[in-house]
Amino acid sequence: MAELVFFSGTMDCGKSTLALQMDHNHRARGRSGLIFTKMDRMGESVLSSRLGLSTTAREVTDRLDFWDELVEFATTGHSVDYLICDEAQFYTPEQVEQLARIVDEMAVDVFAFGITADFRTQLFPGSRRMIELADRVQVLQVEALCWCGRRATHNARVVDGVMVVEGEQVVVGDTKPGTDTGLVEYEVLCRRHFMRRMNSTAARAAAASPDTLPFDLDLCPVPPC
Repeated sequence: MAELVFFSGTMDCGKSTLALQMDHNHRARGRSGLIFTKMDRMGESVLSSRLGLSTTAREVTDRLDFWDELVEFATTGHSVDYLICDEAQFYTPEQVEQLARIVDEMAVDVFAFGITADFRTQLFPGSRRMIELADRVQVLQVEALCWCGRRATHNARVVDGVMVVEGEQVVVGDTKPGTDTGLVEYEVLCRRHFMRRMNSTAARAAAASPDTLPFDLDLCPVPPC
């Protein structure tokens, strides 16, 4: 039976790498599939992994209708056994519902990959709907690590070296400095250091020496609400 499966985790836990591997495995068994992504770090219409692997993909816009896309593809004589949907946190709730309908009415497997929560620890609308509708939600077992070495559980937004907890939910990372937003980067942190807004840059600034990072919580108190 076809399934809607949501593979979730923080950045750096191997979601895109797994997406590429699953596509390879299914194609190796003679199955036909389509790859979708949205706002990949390498640009439009590409699914890429931080390991350096990449492949072409169909870019998802807010206006894309997955159901219509598959119907049109099928009516041209192509068969589809599965969909790989990367960066699913950026999909609209309506698009997630379309994917669920594809599973139920077309018997097409949908393997979705995405971050669950944003830099404010709030669920992305697409991820929330995935959790509500998916047959299975799987948290990836490859653990991303905080700068302190603990398991990273939160995605932090860093602007010009400073962690921020306010702003638009979706801002592409690694944007060029000199813009209104400054240099935007993302970093994974454990909950302790996320709550204290202690990213790696702040940790190095507070360290006694460049080779030693602070582990004393007195150096990174919880900011006042």
